Amino acid sequence: QVQLVESGGGLVQAGDSLRLSCAASGRTFSSYAMGWFRQAPGKEREFVAGISWSGSTTYYADSVKGRFTISRDNAKNTVYLQMNSLKPEDTAAYYCAASWGLLTTQAQEYRSWGQGTQVTVSS
Repeated sequence: QVQLVESGGGLVQAGDSLRLSCAASGRTFSSYAMGWFRQAPGKEREFVAGISWSGSTTYYADSVKGRFTISRDNAKNTVYLQMNSLKPEDTAAYYCAASWGLLTTQAQEYRSWGQGTQVTVSS
């Protein structure tokens, strides 16, 4: 399995930007589709964005489409989530996850998860 460590979270104001990073260990990172999920207090974990192993295909939740961009650098074993025009409703713990196989929005298909990084957006 691949181990994942997120970073880049923090406290920002509405309209600001943040870039989350997820560093993966292991030599097979480029074989995994990667996803970002988030969970706000009292809510279920939800899919935010995903990227195929090659980076050629990306998916986004409707709530972040046009504001967030997922990317990956397989040479650095890292996946990124660029978040622009942040809103208070984006406040959540953000998790990256790895899926051995096709890109999917379904959390149960992701086998490895990071510990999460908190993003708080004040109004």
